[in-house]
Amino acid sequence: KSKLYRFDKDGNQWKERGAGTVKLLKHKQTGKVRLVMRQSKTLKICANHLISSGMTVQEHSGNEKSCLWHATDFSDGELKDELFCVRFASIENCKTFMEKFTEIAESQQVGKESTEGNEAAGLLKNLSVEDKKSEEKAKEEEGESPAKEDKETKKEHEEEKKTEAST
Repeated sequence: KSKLYRFDKDGNQWKERGAGTVKLLKHKQTGKVRLVMRQSKTLKICANHLISSGMTVQEHSGNEKSCLWHATDFSDGELKDELFCVRFASIENCKTFMEKFTEIAESQQVGKESTEGNEAAGLLKNLSVEDKKSEEKAKEEEGESPAKEDKETKKEHEEEKKTEAST
């Protein structure tokens, strides 16, 4: 159990994000570790970010039960650079968290994330998504509508059947 705070740059003060349990979740395939925290009662996400190789955690000055770190957080649905502080019930819990956080940050491979991101960006750049409506508009501009083609072919088939039946 802990309380999470974020630093509000505009108000120049700490704002409480929520109280709950901090979890460090490791992805099975990629091995990346994510810090996730939900509020105890509402289960709303307070913190959600990857722990990367460049991240450092330090003890909050004046309070041995608290520690600070910078992260690019996604708990509000958009990426924001935040300064976090988490306060634990005991000094032991804080020390354990700091040790685990540092160990994970050091174990993450340097540069791997940026190359994966560049590869993904390259693939996304090559993708093009078009609606059926836009394809139909393109055909209409060429002079033929797919709807008109369907109607015309149906009429032709009906006329052929009528001529076959009459002969």
